[in-house]
Parts: sequence; structure tokens; C-alpha cells
Amino acid sequence: MLISKKTRTPDSAGTGGPQVLKRPALCGVFALVLVMSLAACDSGKTAAKEVSATRPLPLAKVNDVEISLLQPASGSAPAEDAPLATKEAVDKQLLETMIDRQLLKNEALRNKLDRDPQVIQATERAKTQILAQAYLQSRFAAVNKPGKAEADAYFHAHPELFTKRKTFYMKELIVATKDFSAPLKSRLDSARSINQVAAWLDRHHVRYERTELTRSTADLAPEMIAKLKTMRRNQIFVIKAGEHSMLDAIYDVKPSPVTAEMAVPQIENYLANRKREQISDVELGRLRASAKIEYLNNRRLASVPLPAAKSPGSPATIQVESGMAGFK
Repeated sequence: MLISKKTRTPDSAGTGGPQVLKRPALCGVFALVLVMSLAACDSGKTAAKEVSATRPLPLAKVNDVEISLLQPASGSAPAEDAPLATKEAVDKQLLETMIDRQLLKNEALRNKLDRDPQVIQATERAKTQILAQAYLQSRFAAVNKPGKAEADAYFHAHPELFTKRKTFYMKELIVATKDFSAPLKSRLDSARSINQVAAWLDRHHVRYERTELTRSTADLAPEMIAKLKTMRRNQIFVIKAGEHSMLDAIYDVKPSPVTAEMAVPQIENYLANRKREQISDVELGRLRASAKIEYLNNRRLASVPLPAAKSPGSPATIQVESGMAGFK
């Protein structure tokens, strides 16, 4: 009754009235703080649950150090449609490998190898590589996966790789480039088959390897495809690649078309990789332009030109020797 009376008469004498009026507001503040605290607790629990859900369960302990299967090493993961027993066998093998690695790490630490200068340098190099790769991966995340329309456009723009793809069947003799002498070149000019060249090499005791190979237009650089298309059957040509020279002759050419259904997934991967390479080049160009780079101790290297980048599929230069005979 007294509280009710004071609530109805806020202008009553003394300090009792105002104190009674403030209590509901103060209680409201306490209630708000309580709600916020509970919400924070719930949020913290939710975040903890999310972290716990993403954290792999430990599968083993090595001297109290937990071992978990985070992610299979590159090339060790079985196919998605592999039998369960196969996947479990791979996981088991990976786990045992990680246990062995942890044991070796423990021994290395016990022997204080982590203080070895070479180990420190190797660790820093690995850390640099991991961080550099992580940064590029963060940039790649913004790359949209090539769509089917983009892949279809590439498919139709390059018929030599798909609808008009051809396979070249070749006989090949491999000799050391130092043995590619003027007499051998002269014999190549007059030979009408690769067998005649092999016979000449035998007579002159020139060592060589003989093999047969196939190459499709999808495996070769455009400039090499253009050269091969001008070749006649059994016409001999030379591919020089460093210390070795290949004497080749095409003995058959067959069409080997690829349908869009088969090619599109590979085209999408190729286009995605090409976009990643472009992003890497642009990003490195930007970073180099904004950085101060100094060549120390061996400044001569700063003026050494980098070797020209080779087109994919063309590790060697193709040379068609003039005057070589051939027949269909």
C-alpha cells in the first residue's frame, strides 16, 4: 500500500517518491543487461559449437599430442566412387604416416634440430611458400568458374583441338645433338624413309634410340601443328631439343574428333587455370611495381634477361630440313 501510494503521488515530500519511481527503470536496465549477457553466452556457445564442428576429431595420440586427419595429402585421396574399404585403407595409411612424422618431429625437437640454421631457413622458406600460396588462393576465390557458354565458345573457336582433331603416328630416331653432323644431314636430304636413315647410322656406328609415338593436335603448340600439316607421309623432319635431336617421320594420320560433351569439363578447367595465371601475373606485376627491389651481392643477375616463356606443349623447336625427300 505504501508503494502504491507513493507511486500515485510523485510530488510528495521527501526523497521517497523519486526513489520509488527510479526502481522500475533500474530493474529494466538490469533486465536488459541480463538479456544481453544471455545472448552473448548463446552466441559464444554457438560459435564454439561451429568451431567444434569444423575441428576434426583426434584419431590418435603420440605422447599426448593429438593426431587428426585434417585433409588427405595431394594425390592420396581415393576417388569419390571408391569402395568404403578403399577409403578406410587410405585413411589408415595416412594416419600411420602422420604418426611416424610426429615421432620423427619429437626426436628432432629433442635433439634441438629446430635450432639448426639450415632447418630454420627451410622452415622460413616453407612458411613463405604457404603464405604466398594462401594469398593467391584468396585472390582466386573471386574468379567465377567458366560457364558452359564460355566453354562452348572455346570449343567452336578451336576445331583443330576438338571436332577436327587429328592424331599423327610417327617413327622416331633419337640421336645426340653432337652427332648431328653434316654427313648425317646430307643423308637425311636424300633418304626416302626413316629405315634408310637407321641403316646409315648403323654403318657409321652412330648410337641412336628407335621408337614410335603418337601426337594429337591437342598436345602440340599451334606453330608445330602448322608445320606437321604440311608434312607428307614418310617425310623426315628434325626436332632439336637441347642435347638430343629427334629424327621423325609421319607414317599415318587419322582423325580423332572429340565431342563437346567430352571436352567441355576439360575446357572449363583449362579456362579456370588460365584465369588464375592471369590473376597471378597481374597481382605480381602490381606488387613488383609498388615494391623496392634491390639485387644484393650479385647485382649482375639483375641485368640477365629471363628466358622466353615457351608455349605449352612446345618444349622444343621444330626444324624441317630443306631438301628432304618424301613420298605418299
